[in-house]
Amino acid sequence: MTRQLVPLAALAALTLALADAPEARSPAGDLLAPAASAAAEMPRLHSLIVSRAGEVVLERYYRGYRATRLANVKSVSKSVVSALVGIAIDRGYLSGPTQPIGEFFPAVLQGEAHRDRRAITIEDLLTMRSGLESTSSRNYGAWVQSPNWVRYALTRRLLTRPGTEMEYSTGNTHVLSAILTRATGESTWAFANRVLARPLGFTLAKWPQDPQGVYFGGNDMLLTPRQMLAFGEMYLRGGRVGATQVVPEAWVKASFVPRGRSGWSRREYGYGWWMRELGGEQTYYAWGYGGQFIFVVPSLDLVVVTTSSTSADAERRGHRESIYDLVERQIIPTFRTAVP
Repeated sequence: MTRQLVPLAALAALTLALADAPEARSPAGDLLAPAASAAAEMPRLHSLIVSRAGEVVLERYYRGYRATRLANVKSVSKSVVSALVGIAIDRGYLSGPTQPIGEFFPAVLQGEAHRDRRAITIEDLLTMRSGLESTSSRNYGAWVQSPNWVRYALTRRLLTRPGTEMEYSTGNTHVLSAILTRATGESTWAFANRVLARPLGFTLAKWPQDPQGVYFGGNDMLLTPRQMLAFGEMYLRGGRVGATQVVPEAWVKASFVPRGRSGWSRREYGYGWWMRELGGEQTYYAWGYGGQFIFVVPSLDLVVVTTSSTSADAERRGHRESIYDLVERQIIPTFRTAVP
């Protein structure tokens, strides 16, 4: 039997109207009560949404947070930028994933010393295989305090040959934001609202820009949990929102192909999406610092969203592992065994 799915734009409008209403009861919601209780005991958690087959079956907010409150989704932003790159390629603003980036930065990357940097491709940036020294972790502070973030990221040491080894770096995704700005002739924020947010039924809030006015690529985007859900549901549906193909289906599939493995987390990475097995099911996820997640589980027609505190403290890793446990040991098993 074919399921009748609720279009995500209509779902977003409906759930916004019900933001302060008592949660509707459903068999799945009842079965997820232990998961909701466990989530309530996680001191850093701000929200938890579970959607099955396009229907929200669990939605909880904690510690004074509400459905309409924007969350800094941190590196979930990288998955959004990846979607924008796929749309830009589909619409002819970019030629494809193998397009070299040198043509976008002739002033920065001129001369023989930058020959290998000019050959870095859009795919190399998407997959964190640019070969450039990372701007993340211990290098992050110096990078965001520099007068030109794009120049700083592009002129880091080349540690490996582009396209070979993965080295996670937010600078890679910020360079993609700069490329989108130059290729489309509009800011990343304006382009994202026109081609992505509007079809999803919402407007993206503005988020920080670098000293040259380029919107931060790969960090600090602001979304509500429901907007995160709409984005995850779109990827679950192969890039579609109702009858509208927003992100090319081929791009969604390509995003979920492992292209490298993080030496730190040991998790596989595609075009801005992480992947691993959780509860026996292949899971793809957008992951942001502190516990911002969009989990997509195609085999179960399932999307799980969490937002959390972004403050730095000793519980950060423990909180992240608690979220994985919640999804793996309580949410996924519910849909594998108890809900048809």
